[in-house]
Amino acid sequence: MKRLLRVLSLAFVLALVLLTCWLLHPLGHVPVSHGESAASEASLRDPALIARGAALAVAGDCAACHTAQGGVPFAGGRLLPTPFGSIATTNLTPDRTTGLGDWSFEDFWQALHSGIGRQREPLYPAFPYTSYTLLTRDDALAIYAYLQSLQPVHRTDIPNELAFPYSIRRLLVAWRALHFREGTYRPDPKRTAQWNRGAYLVQGLAHCNECHAPRDALGAVMPDRFLAGGEMPAQHWYAPDLSTQANGGLAGWHAQDIVDLLKTGQSARGTAFGPMADVVRQSTQHMDDADLHAMADYLSMLPSRQLPAPSPVPPDAAHLVQQGKDVYRQRCADCHGADGHGAPGTYPSLDGNVSVVEPGAINAIRMVLLGGFAPSTVANPRPYSMPPYAQQLDDAEVAAVVSYIRQAWGNHAGAVSPQDVGRYRHTPED
Repeated sequence: MKRLLRVLSLAFVLALVLLTCWLLHPLGHVPVSHGESAASEASLRDPALIARGAALAVAGDCAACHTAQGGVPFAGGRLLPTPFGSIATTNLTPDRTTGLGDWSFEDFWQALHSGIGRQREPLYPAFPYTSYTLLTRDDALAIYAYLQSLQPVHRTDIPNELAFPYSIRRLLVAWRALHFREGTYRPDPKRTAQWNRGAYLVQGLAHCNECHAPRDALGAVMPDRFLAGGEMPAQHWYAPDLSTQANGGLAGWHAQDIVDLLKTGQSARGTAFGPMADVVRQSTQHMDDADLHAMADYLSMLPSRQLPAPSPVPPDAAHLVQQGKDVYRQRCADCHGADGHGAPGTYPSLDGNVSVVEPGAINAIRMVLLGGFAPSTVANPRPYSMPPYAQQLDDAEVAAVVSYIRQAWGNHAGAVSPQDVGRYRHTPED
């Protein structure tokens, strides 16, 4: 017994030493000066390279996170909510003291590809380097050249607001060991060039999986649920499964439906609301049509999904649905029609609508409470919006009408309870 205790004690001490060394071991490379960088100042001023970088930055939706409300684009200062607290975004303009002015391309590549900052600190994965690692060096160089061409803005980074122990940055070393693997995108030789381009954009630069997949208790994307849909942590929206095949969130959608949604915010099968409306407004509507078709081609070939498990049935589900039919007739039918088909190009159909039939009904509940606001785009500058009903309908009435539309016409989703509605009625907006 004493020998066993000595062995266990030695093993514990050894493990502690190894863990300490692991946590204290520096990450990454020593910062590289501009003079030592492989990217020359002259090459970074190439107008063609800068223009390509601008397009790539739009596809990556970089400004969305790195711009505070009412602030200068790319100057940082926005707090991103997470289940562990809020993470502040940094200044990407070339200011020498508060931005990327002293960063070389090698420093930038290390952050984008490896998730390691200029001072060798591990970056929080709210910055989606887990997807950006797939980018090529050429594309990273173009984005870097574009950011370096911006007008410098002096704006000191604001601190993170993370709870303990998540505020201990070095603990990310353990998280990275479990959940992060570096690697650039490798084209599939069995697929077309268009499919590979779409895969590169969806998996990497557009980082779609960062929202459209469930996460575990440590905030890591579940690797076996790629683009399978999930609730967006701390944002209280549901990003749907993106498969167009059987049981997928976009089942029945054609590639053109996806292109239309990304380009205009609206398609024959649905409309962009919530966080996706911002993605369309700031990013995808400005992307090259060929890239949008490539993304649609890739998404159209995602595999079919298993039939989802049935949702729990509220004890008074039948009564809720009947009551909801009356609420729908009074509040909704004038726009969406008695048959739920809406008006093409104006009011979206609710029959088969992905926001209506998604597993938890989060999006439908929030849109009834808070309204639905499609993005204003070049192709659809004055979209129709849905008014909020939080002041007109109580929790039971909202639950009733949502339950009704989830089971009316061709829909077969589960009913929701007033308690479900109450959870999202008092959710603060970001």
